[in-house]
Amino acid sequence: MNSLWYGNNPLAWLLLPFSLLFWVVSSVRRLLYVLHLKKVHRFPVPLIVVGNITVGGTGKTPLVVWLCSHLEELGYRPGIVARGYGGRATHWPQQVRPDSDPVMAGDEAVLLARLTGRPVCVGPDRPEAVRELLEYTDCDIVVSDDGLQHYAMGRDMEIVVVDGERGLGNEFLLPAGPLRELPGRLRQADLVISNGSWWDSIPIMKIADPVVLPLLDLTEEPQPLTRAEGEKVHAVAGTGNPRRFFTLLEQCGLEIIPHAFPDHHDYRREDLQFDDELPVLMTEKDAVKYARFATDRHWLVRIGVIPDEAFVNKFDELLQGLKHGQEAA
Repeated sequence: MNSLWYGNNPLAWLLLPFSLLFWVVSSVRRLLYVLHLKKVHRFPVPLIVVGNITVGGTGKTPLVVWLCSHLEELGYRPGIVARGYGGRATHWPQQVRPDSDPVMAGDEAVLLARLTGRPVCVGPDRPEAVRELLEYTDCDIVVSDDGLQHYAMGRDMEIVVVDGERGLGNEFLLPAGPLRELPGRLRQADLVISNGSWWDSIPIMKIADPVVLPLLDLTEEPQPLTRAEGEKVHAVAGTGNPRRFFTLLEQCGLEIIPHAFPDHHDYRREDLQFDDELPVLMTEKDAVKYARFATDRHWLVRIGVIPDEAFVNKFDELLQGLKHGQEAA
């Protein structure tokens, strides 16, 4: 769909009647929540939604990791809720630990538990996941990884992440374009941040210096990715935008053989067994699922983000407002 949504493909215009239907259905659905004809669930602690208005990866998960770390520095006890996309559990919601099975709970959920060390609860019913998280943990603030369009889940702050490389594509709604909601939705969010440069007026988050770790022993000291400069490697990404990962490796001076897989791909051993001895580098999200098949040639690339100062200052200001509101309540 990339060529359709992010190019000048005339087929997109032919799909506009279906986009109009999508807009009518989604607008009516949201209006039902606005008019309180459908229930919006509120919670006794602040809830922050980190989402996007496009289909595909924009960098929400690394920002959620940064937010949890920042909230802990400010004295909060954050917890995380997520969809658990791809998880095969028969019972929801699921409390997720760093050693949970990603096949059951979903790859991103396990990754969040490992990277943040914070409680994570996942399930398709977001309000139910929030309630279970609060019932069984001591969290005093909740961060939702995705869920911007889950209007049954009341929220106190909305953060929208935009892919700086791809932007909003052709700015058409699904299926003619990548948008879940119209571009004007950005003005309704409390904060908008771009993963890489997009519009001058939008704060950006930069990639922290990436590091690599062997899948066989994640307790080893991470090594800077730049140390592999000049090496030829297999690059593996099963994400919403694999090209972003490949570009990062190339910018660090690696010669790559790219292997793009569908987002949330369920890896088999043979998927990453190549007929040579070259190292295999993959995203941390892919590594969560492939670790059980790993050999000494498989490595994960750990990527963090650093939001710019304007975003951090505005976030802290809004957070203070939430805190005072909770105290008053």
